Amino acid sequence: MSWWLRRLVGFFSWLTAMMAGRKYDVLARHLGRAAGSMDDPPRGFIAVQIDGLSHADLQQALARGFAPNMQRLIEAGHRLGRWRCGLPSSTPIVQAGIMYGNNWDMPSFRWYEKETGFAPVSKNPAHIERIRDRIAEGRPGILSGGSSYSNIMDGGARLTLFTLTAMGRQRFFEHLRGIGWALVLVLLPWRVLRMIGLAGWELTRDVIEAFAAWGASGFRSRLKLIQPVLDVLANVVLSEVMAFGVALDIYRGIPAIYVTFYGYDEIAHGSGHQSRGALHALKRIDNYIREFDRLRRMYQPDSELLILSDHGMTPARPFQDDGGMTLSAAIAQCMNGAIIDDSWDLDPADASSRPFLLDELDGIEAHLSPRGRRLVASLRRRIEGRHPTALESGAALEPDEWDLTRASDVVVRASGSMAHIYLNVTGSRMDISEIALLYPSLLDMLTDHPGIGLVLGVEDARPVIVNSHGVIALTPDNLPAGLEEPQYDARDLIRLLEFPHTGDLVLFGAWDARGVVAFEDHVACHGGIAGQQSYPFLLTPPDVPLDASLITSARQLYPFFMLRYHGIDPSAIEPA
Repeated sequence: MSWWLRRLVGFFSWLTAMMAGRKYDVLARHLGRAAGSMDDPPRGFIAVQIDGLSHADLQQALARGFAPNMQRLIEAGHRLGRWRCGLPSSTPIVQAGIMYGNNWDMPSFRWYEKETGFAPVSKNPAHIERIRDRIAEGRPGILSGGSSYSNIMDGGARLTLFTLTAMGRQRFFEHLRGIGWALVLVLLPWRVLRMIGLAGWELTRDVIEAFAAWGASGFRSRLKLIQPVLDVLANVVLSEVMAFGVALDIYRGIPAIYVTFYGYDEIAHGSGHQSRGALHALKRIDNYIREFDRLRRMYQPDSELLILSDHGMTPARPFQDDGGMTLSAAIAQCMNGAIIDDSWDLDPADASSRPFLLDELDGIEAHLSPRGRRLVASLRRRIEGRHPTALESGAALEPDEWDLTRASDVVVRASGSMAHIYLNVTGSRMDISEIALLYPSLLDMLTDHPGIGLVLGVEDARPVIVNSHGVIALTPDNLPAGLEEPQYDARDLIRLLEFPHTGDLVLFGAWDARGVVAFEDHVACHGGIAGQQSYPFLLTPPDVPLDASLITSARQLYPFFMLRYHGIDPSAIEPA
């Protein structure tokens, strides 16, 4: 390129940057987010998380042309790597590990606390804020002084928008009044027009699909037209607002920015991880990445653009395909014929059977732990017609307390291909031997069901596998075949069973080369093990000292962020 042409290109680049800078400066002031100044800014980062996109699916999307801007980054030197997120393979648990280095006692997307009756759901702002307060205690977040957009965890960010752990704290347009809206339309015409066009296209397509589904049902089902509107608001409008917020923060020189886009994951659950809808959602995210990279080079050339996913997706078929009923229905049906209150059919006045049962209990009692002997004592009272005092409905039991009147009180918390079963007959975790004593039919049903690939529990505080042959130690060699890295799966499962609020029984849907069985009605899922759900991707600049292949847990990313972008030695932070 000749000298004069280089000067001309440089002049237009300067002019574009100046005009864009004036635009963002005006908008920032009207939004109440005027650009700040830093005399010596630290090395910054912009992290873009694509929810649910596995390394393998990204590679296919790159080959099919659905991620041209990420392909350009790779060709320019960015390194694409696969890492292992750990268990559970779910956004809140992975983000807790990345942002705070701690996801202890987060056994699933949904779980239950027997001692309090609290049933956390990770998309409930009040629930996840309570969990965040626990895991973040004494641990700085990776977004300290930065911004969080549409995340589950806030990472200690100063600005938190569309972030569950900070709902209601800040709003994007709360300072925009009157002329401010006109400025948005004037200064961002292409963004506004693009948002309107995309929203119109998506809404039209979804409404046509809704009418088609209505017609396919013979016009007997309910026509759903509200859901397409909500989907467009979530996947198009919200994404455009978030992208604008990130662009504004790049201009403002914010040193730590983390944004999550959920469109791919949400569509993949219902349509498939390689469906055209999911891939088109990925392409829209890829366009945002191009915008962020262009603005980064313009306003924060020393900052680093990191692109990652939190977990992948594994093809799935619903549990009810094997037997025609959901997991909860199957358990309820099984326990109707197995629980002590209903199926033993003992008449306290019938003295003929009582001695035999009491004698059997005497033989069992000698080989049980102290807590197991307390269970036998409770059984003895039931057989002898002396019932334990019933608690109020829904009241929690003390850890070592038993109440056999609640033998049918079961809580099932399913997420993807993993489910936790909590038996409220006692306030503490039950040993497998105790479950076998009270619920033998339940264990038989679970271990024989073709939709269940793995049943786990504890015995004398040791993690064990329960199968049709009995109980065996939880080791890599004892896991069912078909897992890519059984050594890491065993490690993660053992840790899961150490959590205080893991279920009395933990179930994983069966898996094979086609995919996994899901306990939710999904065609692609995550949250458990097997397939690509455990293998997200990392796309990092060439000089970033991070080898993705060595990362086997989301918690391992926390020290990297703290040391590289905050200058904090990870060894100085108390281990989680």
